[in-house]
Amino acid sequence: MLIETTNEDKIFKILDLSNYSLAEHSFTNCTFEHCTFINGLWGNAKFYSCTFTCCNMSFVKVDGCFLQNVAFNECKFIGIEFYKCNKIFFCINIKQSILLNCNFSDLSMPKASFHKSQLKECYFTNTQLIEANFTDSDLQGSIFHKCKLDKADFRRAKNYAINLQTNPAPKAHFSYPEVMTLLKFFDIIIDG
Repeated sequence: MLIETTNEDKIFKILDLSNYSLAEHSFTNCTFEHCTFINGLWGNAKFYSCTFTCCNMSFVKVDGCFLQNVAFNECKFIGIEFYKCNKIFFCINIKQSILLNCNFSDLSMPKASFHKSQLKECYFTNTQLIEANFTDSDLQGSIFHKCKLDKADFRRAKNYAINLQTNPAPKAHFSYPEVMTLLKFFDIIIDG
């Protein structure tokens, strides 16, 4: 399969692009539906205002990749090192997706959304997550370290372990009963 180097306003459906290189390719206002990118190479690829729906991005190499205003809906990500993406204008929103062992360290992601997603064993270190949306998400095994979580929304999220002493979260939203997990990082005794 041959995909042009420059693409604008195109729709790509049901493509298997496993082990395929999109390095140096450019996509603007493109839509990808039911596409598979397993072990793909996206080095220095540029995605502007694109939407991915029901796609599998497992083990894609994203070194230097531009992801600006990109939406991922009902997608699957395994082992993606997002921190290797181009950090300038990095802006993604993820909904109802599965993320396993992905790394978002050192990224600025204000107002990013992970709504209704499963983020298992993902890494957020020095990540700017101001006003990020984690509502209705499962964060089992995910690590937050030295993140800025101002006004982040964790309502109805579950399985998170966030130390508020190392992750400032003024005005962040949490819901009961999961909010009680925040107390485990304090040296306190709670009597019933």
